[in-house]
Amino acid sequence: MPAPTMTSDAFVRGEDPTAGIDRPQDLPENLVAGKDALVRVVDRFPMKISPYFLGLVRSADDPLGRQVIPHPAELLDAAGADDPLAEERQSPAPQVLHRYPQRVVFLVSNQCAVHCRFCMRKRRVAGGRQVSAAAIEAGLAYIRGHAEINEVILSGGDPLMLPDGRLFAILQDLRRMAHVRLLRLHTRVPMALPERVTPELAALLSRFHPLYVNLHSNHPGEITVQSAAACGLLADAGIALGSQSVLLGGVNDDAEVLKMLFEGLLAIRVKPYYLHQLDRVPGTAHFQVPLARGLALMDALRGRLSGMAIPHYMIDLPGGGGKVALTPDAIVAKHPTHWRVRNWLGTVYDYPCGDSPKR
Repeated sequence: MPAPTMTSDAFVRGEDPTAGIDRPQDLPENLVAGKDALVRVVDRFPMKISPYFLGLVRSADDPLGRQVIPHPAELLDAAGADDPLAEERQSPAPQVLHRYPQRVVFLVSNQCAVHCRFCMRKRRVAGGRQVSAAAIEAGLAYIRGHAEINEVILSGGDPLMLPDGRLFAILQDLRRMAHVRLLRLHTRVPMALPERVTPELAALLSRFHPLYVNLHSNHPGEITVQSAAACGLLADAGIALGSQSVLLGGVNDDAEVLKMLFEGLLAIRVKPYYLHQLDRVPGTAHFQVPLARGLALMDALRGRLSGMAIPHYMIDLPGGGGKVALTPDAIVAKHPTHWRVRNWLGTVYDYPCGDSPKR
């Protein structure tokens, strides 16, 4: 395939599409008070908010503000681990996570449109430095050399923060590998920076079918005219869309909110795919929702929602145990502080289930 000439408008104008608000001092006065305290938080956990997403926020403590605006509670929580899923240990090549036999995650970007305060890859994206061409080539070489790999998931950071030409080159290299049958792309961009999704980008992605896009959306307030149009461009290009949401205290830990979110996603042609339990990185205790509460919310949705709109409730086991749908068959035992959960290999892991502090 010849390299595409199309790029997003921001790239054409020479602007930095990754730019966002990264200092508490620059937040609007009506959204936050006590900015000096937030500076200390950002020194530990950097912030970044796209102007678009900030425009949706009505207060620092509304469901959208809680996701992106720093809070002093982050400095009160030192529990958890910087790499709770042991990804670094399961990274046999630069930017490649190889946890399952036939599937890899390829971390092609370290940049995001927003820094979610609960991000489980803070260690990678906080610096904002882009992945080097050498690291990308080393990752491609690893995938090329392992014929058992039939699915590659582009993630990061956010792969849609790459320029069109660089994203095209990566996809083209992957599509040339006969053993790679499925390509998947995980992104927050349609909800956090929808202007990045242009007709040119949708046309570019459509050249690599079968290609699937899972977007990240946590609250019905993220479904706007702009985000719906971005999803429409992708869907019209024949790209199957799914969503991955995170269960977050004070954001979406309510059956009615989840119902509105999943119905709203389905209405813009996005299939709710996963509802993730929060991965416990430091600074996120105030978002934690007990496992029993998560199961109760899922029970409350059944019968009230189309089966098409109900995602799997997923936990990612510590130590690299992998993803598990939280079903009765997977739960081996329940203890006051933790549950014992069986993964796809039959190995049993302890998973913390305690209540979270509220802010």
